[in-house]
Amino acid sequence: MELRESPIAETAMLIRRPVAEVFEAIVDPAVTTKFWFTHSSGRLDDGKPVEWEWRMYGVSTRVELSEIVPNEKIIMRWSDPPTTVVWTFTEMPDEATFLEIRNFGFTGSGDEQVKQAVESTGGFALVLAGAKAWLEQGLALGLIGDRHPKGVE
Repeated sequence: MELRESPIAETAMLIRRPVAEVFEAIVDPAVTTKFWFTHSSGRLDDGKPVEWEWRMYGVSTRVELSEIVPNEKIIMRWSDPPTTVVWTFTEMPDEATFLEIRNFGFTGSGDEQVKQAVESTGGFALVLAGAKAWLEQGLALGLIGDRHPKGVE
């Protein structure tokens, strides 16, 4: 398959919480572990790499920040080979936040890039759904852990 443009994973969600709270939920692992990864070596702070782990799967990734603008934007590189993830936080009426995620820079053949983009879109959609449930209702849905249960290939 020949690509004319590199694929981009994109997803977004309205979260009915103030932008500062939603931003903090992404940078503070004490909150993020409620809906995404299981462990982190620290907060996302400008210039300081962190390691995120999903212990139920025995995987981890190094996360390096490229840019962070509090309550507005996070640009990071992660995975192996690395891709870029851009988080955009838009303040909305009634103390809500529109959170958009774009992931790009996939490598490999056209088919491999498309597969990675599709998987990334699905994964980040689950992250946003989990964040919404946790931040709005205090519910830990276990979406990431339930995505690939043992015994299912």
